[in-house]
Amino acid sequence: MTVLPLAVTMGEPAGIGGELTLKAWAERSADLPPFFAIDDPTRLAGLNDRLGLGVPIQVIGGPEETAAVFPRALPVLPLALRKPAVPGRLDAANAPAVIEAIDRAVALASGGRAAAVVTHPIHKKVLMDSGFRHPGHTEYLASLAGDGFEAVMMLTCPGLRVVPLTVHLPLARVAAGLDRGAVERTGRIILAALRRDFGVAAPRLAVAGLNPHAGEGGALGREEIEIIAPAVATLRGEGHDVRDPAPADSLFHAEARARYDAVLCMYHDQALIPLKTIDFAGGVNVTLGLPFVRTSPDHGTALDIAGRGVAFATSFVAALHQAAAIAARRRAHA
Repeated sequence: MTVLPLAVTMGEPAGIGGELTLKAWAERSADLPPFFAIDDPTRLAGLNDRLGLGVPIQVIGGPEETAAVFPRALPVLPLALRKPAVPGRLDAANAPAVIEAIDRAVALASGGRAAAVVTHPIHKKVLMDSGFRHPGHTEYLASLAGDGFEAVMMLTCPGLRVVPLTVHLPLARVAAGLDRGAVERTGRIILAALRRDFGVAAPRLAVAGLNPHAGEGGALGREEIEIIAPAVATLRGEGHDVRDPAPADSLFHAEARARYDAVLCMYHDQALIPLKTIDFAGGVNVTLGLPFVRTSPDHGTALDIAGRGVAFATSFVAALHQAAAIAARRRAHA
């Protein structure tokens, strides 16, 4: 079977995405999955010259040309920017191209012409100022998938997988944002993904409490008793190995991590702080629950270092490998 290439989106053109694309190809190893960039070839050529990377760039007419081109040049499916991108300087005029790159990548993956979508970080405020009506990448991808799909953000690194139940929500609103049904639905999506996408035959899901000491029997909060534990009981009743809500401060040391395959956390930082502490440079964002595979490096646009040649491609390369591995498991599962 011919291995399909990965579709890499442009991301914020003033950020480090283009630099990472160039570096990943320049520093590629024999096992790096073939990929093509949906990007402005003029922008990439300018970055290439600026950084002195010496990457040959070749425009392609479709993903099918990637396999022949990739060993000798970076394949680029062209998408023109409205204005030249300046590293570190946001320009809302280029927002439509950023969104179009995502749309094209999803269409190619959904149509069986790309194995998966790997996205570079976007700058949400610039997109929102241009009419983008989604809180972030994950929510937009869910809208592209259509009705019946609920996207869940998982962050992974060797030895740890975490999912925040609430994501870009102010901390003051997290407790009110907890919902028993959401815990149950998210738990099911995680467990299904562990089997299909990560090859875990009998997945074990840990669940973090919201409050200190997981509420300490209600003395420090009742969310565990009234929301989280009943949801866990429902999932257990369906035959899943799901653990009682546990104090978050004791869930992430090495011995604890050996006892589960993923952790469902209650809010953003509860999940991301331990992962970034363990592997700050190599974390990968994986979107669960979609009909296509999507991964992304676990960092932002890094406007402050864009165009300086100092960005590390570690997380992006890990996202490429993760996307290819999940796509292969889905093919085998099918």
